[in-house]
Amino acid sequence: MSTEIENLKTYDPFAEADEDSGKTKQTQEYIHIRIQQRNGRKTLTTVQGIPSKFDHKKILKVVKKEFACNGTIISDTEMGEVIQLQGDQRTKIKEFLTDKENGLGLDDKTIKVHGF
Repeated sequence: MSTEIENLKTYDPFAEADEDSGKTKQTQEYIHIRIQQRNGRKTLTTVQGIPSKFDHKKILKVVKKEFACNGTIISDTEMGEVIQLQGDQRTKIKEFLTDKENGLGLDDKTIKVHGF
């Protein structure tokens, strides 16, 4: 008698589903742009998952100058290096990441914007 137990197969419910094939991918391939509320009207924008082939310090230097905001790089064991910017910079940082001439020229499908 051969009985197969279906619910013991490895399935990650938190992995993002691929739009084309429906198969799940790990979330590490995506770049996540999030906003965090501080006190009052103050906010922080965090950018996580930028590929390691790019120099995070140079990206931060250009972004700080371009957006006229302060920022820092947070090293985390789980999430890797996270760029943290003052203020709501979600739309600007997405345009910078996808811009082929002045930015990094990344694919728009790999960027996920979270918040509000």
